[in-house]
Amino acid sequence: MKIVSGILILITVYFSLRHGWAILTIKPGETNMFTQWNISRAVQIIVGLLTLAVGLMVLFFPTFFAGNVINATLILLIMALHLKDGNLKAAVIEVPFLLLPLVMIWLGHPLKK
Repeated sequence: MKIVSGILILITVYFSLRHGWAILTIKPGETNMFTQWNISRAVQIIVGLLTLAVGLMVLFFPTFFAGNVINATLILLIMALHLKDGNLKAAVIEVPFLLLPLVMIWLGHPLKK
């Protein structure tokens, strides 16, 4: 189980850093899902920074749980915004990404004693 947990951590770190950086480097005026939802640039930056923070928090045992909770919350927010738009397909696509932090919490950190 420790190997599976370690692999899931690496996957989470990769996706969090990749998506967080993508959110932060969006050029003003570019169309993305956040601008389609009328979310301001300041909030986009906060979401990007939180996403980057998740990528670092899940690496360390003391912040592992909090990082996964933040990650699940952000994914749930995106799912809710998709459902608000009536985009059921996009919301369903997010389900495995929502399950990832929940499974990681259940498995626990691989370096926990």
